[in-house]
Amino acid sequence: MTAAADLCTFIDSSPTPFHVCSTVARALESAGYTAVAEADAFPAAAGRYFVIRGGSLIAWNSQAATGGPADRFRVVGGHTDSPNLRIKQHHDHSSNGLGVVALEPYGGAWLNSWLDRDLGVAGRLALRDGRLVQVRIDEPVLRVPQLAIHLSAERTSVELDPQRHLNAIWTTGSGRFLPWVADRAGILADDVLGFELMTHDVAPSRLTGSSGEFVSAPRLDNQGTCFSGVKALLAAEPVDGVVPVLALFDHEEIGSTSERGAQSDLLATVLERVVLARGGGRDDLHRMVARSVCASGDMAHATHPNYPDRHEPLHVVTVGGGPVLKINVNLRYATDAAGAAEFQSACNQAGVPLQRYEHRADLPCGSTIGPLSAARTGMLTVDVGAPQLAMHSARELMGSADVDLYTQALTAFLTPNFS
Repeated sequence: MTAAADLCTFIDSSPTPFHVCSTVARALESAGYTAVAEADAFPAAAGRYFVIRGGSLIAWNSQAATGGPADRFRVVGGHTDSPNLRIKQHHDHSSNGLGVVALEPYGGAWLNSWLDRDLGVAGRLALRDGRLVQVRIDEPVLRVPQLAIHLSAERTSVELDPQRHLNAIWTTGSGRFLPWVADRAGILADDVLGFELMTHDVAPSRLTGSSGEFVSAPRLDNQGTCFSGVKALLAAEPVDGVVPVLALFDHEEIGSTSERGAQSDLLATVLERVVLARGGGRDDLHRMVARSVCASGDMAHATHPNYPDRHEPLHVVTVGGGPVLKINVNLRYATDAAGAAEFQSACNQAGVPLQRYEHRADLPCGSTIGPLSAARTGMLTVDVGAPQLAMHSARELMGSADVDLYTQALTAFLTPNFS
């Protein structure tokens, strides 16, 4: 259960995409990786490096590269963001003697799951002196109360209006929330020129079940992949000519169209600069990309025991059954036959089982960074994940055993046996 317990620690340290990048950066630096600023020249020497752009991070290990076009990248991709409730720019108001903070949904949050939870606040503040400062308040300061059942005409759950029903109470009387946050961060409120703040469930991640068989935690989608991806990168044994890469993007939950999302130039630019810094040219880059593969990692739907009719009956996915290959003929997932074979080979190499997921044909299918990064880079891409329940809820569930199985599969993917 060590890997599952470590995942809980990782998630509790990472309430926002910015904090995910900091948590990953600490793990990388402890293992000898060096941070590189995008505005600086990339290092010519082979080594282990990473860059951070906002809530996105790219890390690579070029120690086994030959420096020629016979090299190839093996990329594990994922995303750092999760659906949540975020603080509006003008958010302070009072109602019936209560101080209220206006919130709005980010991504496809399952809204009812956010009611009646103790919520903290985290994110980053942009200061007058040009600094960006992370803030994290793991205290139950915000709460969105449910309507009492006695006040519901139907005596059932109320359909939530995201404009009117998702405001959080935080004090009696009235107050200004942003200055309170700034004060808790040790910053003068007048020095705050911009902010990105979001809520998070402050209840700690836990191992649950009769003997810790499950991980109950927020943000498993997709910090499960962030955790297993960095573990895989650090565990990857050097393979001649292979440059293992970890690519974690922000903004997947809202379409990836930003300066740091999967539709941006971030991954393509970093890979090009890695090649150019080693003395290669653009033709070398394109030849390397043609030999490369990306495993786009995102969590997968396990078959729900209470709603089996919502799943494709021939593709049962079991919690604890190992990593999942995700396939959609309409390319909501990027997997094709060649990519499927690559990941099946990695699972065979690692000695872990592989499950296969297809969405019901009569339901709209979600998507991932896979198709987007594949189109942006031209790299063969396969969509994979670990099985979970309650995706996009404020709190999600996965199998403890799957954390290690997923990590083993991604590690083998980054250290392919070409014999």
